[in-house]
Amino acid sequence: MPHPTPLAYLNAHFLPQREAHLTLHDAGFVWGATVTDLCRTFGHRPFRLPDHLCRFRQSCELAYIPLNLSDDELTAVAEQLVAYNAALLPPDGDLAVVFFATPGPIGYYLGEPGGPGDGAPTLGVHTFPLPFARYHRLIREGAVLVTPAARRVPAECVDPRIKQRSRLSGWIADQEARRMEPGASALLLDADGFVTETVVANFLIVRDGTVLSPPRDAILNGVSLQVVEELCRDLGIPFEERRLTVEDCRNADEAMLAGTSYCLAAVRRVAGADLSMHGPIRRRLLDEWSRRVGVDIERQILSSR
Repeated sequence: MPHPTPLAYLNAHFLPQREAHLTLHDAGFVWGATVTDLCRTFGHRPFRLPDHLCRFRQSCELAYIPLNLSDDELTAVAEQLVAYNAALLPPDGDLAVVFFATPGPIGYYLGEPGGPGDGAPTLGVHTFPLPFARYHRLIREGAVLVTPAARRVPAECVDPRIKQRSRLSGWIADQEARRMEPGASALLLDADGFVTETVVANFLIVRDGTVLSPPRDAILNGVSLQVVEELCRDLGIPFEERRLTVEDCRNADEAMLAGTSYCLAAVRRVAGADLSMHGPIRRRLLDEWSRRVGVDIERQILSSR
């Protein structure tokens, strides 16, 4: 009997995920023009899906990529994929749900009629099992961050509100970071030397009981960052946006990464300065996050194989 395969959605069709392919002349490849968003499930239920769809739609608008389905239609697609694909998971597994859109095919790249934007846009939705084993070390040991020479792309070039896959600058920054310190990730600075975020997560510090985030006009407005702000408000923990220097981060009481897959992870070293990865603020936030979603987030990650 053939092994069951997950379903995907591509250009108005549900199909086996292994059959979902983009053409060689799709602008997502040719121009690197791909807008994306990713949400996760808890207990096989999408978490904060309306927030992710709102950001996805905003990203498409800012990147001039048409999005022809309504949020209700996108929700129905996502729910159908989750219902089918989650049945293929182990009982304690969960899914990432990925949305992506491109301007579509550029005909002349394959000797066909049409140029950029002349064809129908590409829209896809797919899932994958959250790779919890990949995060074991992050959760157990904390993240190590360094500040490479590569800087975050200026907002004047690409609006930081766009969640997109044109991440060559991030790739270069992370490779530089690993050469600086094996196992490290890049903490990106802006052109003025202020801290922004990592390639894949929002970055926060704690000073004197206050959670501090770089200003949102300099970073991606992460859904997990929004959750952290809401949890802080409900728990009575001060939350502020502030321009942060590297020295601010080196002298922090705690530092954390906020990301969709693992939610909230500790940073144990930043720019050569060791920090406690057992800080009380992150613990309170993560415990409350776990309570609200009905899943012990750290235990789910660490108990996976």
